[in-house]
Amino acid sequence: MRVMVIVKASEESEAGQMPTAEELNAMGEFNTELVNAGIMLAGEGLHPSKAGVRISYEGGGKASVTDGPFAETKELVAGFWILEVKSLDEAVEWMRRAPFPDGTVEIRPVFEAEDFGEEFTPEARAAEEALRAKIEEQHGR
Repeated sequence: MRVMVIVKASEESEAGQMPTAEELNAMGEFNTELVNAGIMLAGEGLHPSKAGVRISYEGGGKASVTDGPFAETKELVAGFWILEVKSLDEAVEWMRRAPFPDGTVEIRPVFEAEDFGEEFTPEARAAEEALRAKIEEQHGR
């Protein structure tokens, strides 16, 4: 199963405070453990919300764009990992070891094709597989 580990923002991350060398080294070591275990598919930190935008979709296909920063720090995301694990419990065990002195992460399963049932027709599955293959080809994977 694939999971997304969402690293919640803090006042410091939203202020653009960069990690110390020690924190970067600890995170690098942790990421190395995840890669060596064969479970890390992706992982990145994100710039503060002041560098981003929000798009809100309204009826009739109308979309409005709001520039950051955004007010509710506790609802913002500062980074993420995508992991492939055997269970949610395995993801929890790994994330208990993450080198965070404080903060919050949220772990959520990623939808797989099987989760959509009969509504995900063979044609839709084939189209999805073709898109994934094209993405891999474009990025040399």
